Amino acid sequence: MSVAPVVSTVSVKARPGRAFELFVNHMVQWWNTCNFGDNPPVAIVIEPRAGGRWYERDAKGRESEWGTVLSYEPPHRLLLGWGFNADFKYDPNLLTEVELSFTANAAGGTDVRLEHRNLERFGADAAKVASRVGGGWQALMNSFAAHTDHHENQEV
Repeated sequence: MSVAPVVSTVSVKARPGRAFELFVNHMVQWWNTCNFGDNPPVAIVIEPRAGGRWYERDAKGRESEWGTVLSYEPPHRLLLGWGFNADFKYDPNLLTEVELSFTANAAGGTDVRLEHRNLERFGADAAKVASRVGGGWQALMNSFAAHTDHHENQEV
């Protein structure tokens, strides 16, 4: 069974390098819909290399895995392995891909595109998961755009 990828896009005022940096290094500040550990995260970490970890850390230092970094290509591309099952519990044996691209636009900012693919790996739950993550990713991308534009306005 094939399931269409979930695609979310936003445009931000920041140039690609700055948008990439805010996405990767400020995630805990704009990721506002859920956490995967037992407590709210104080850090969400994307290690800056292929093979790196993607995880959250709470105030007590406990870490909860999210996945892995498959490709780290600043300032234009980030490919993450999303390691959650259909119940949104971490499962290192189930990885789907979340690819982000950061492309300069004519307005002097960046078009950011997120594609969450390989959703058929969820099997019978694939359509349900696609529906659930579709709205979630767009909400997160909107939050990222607001965070990025706020930081760019502060820089002026």
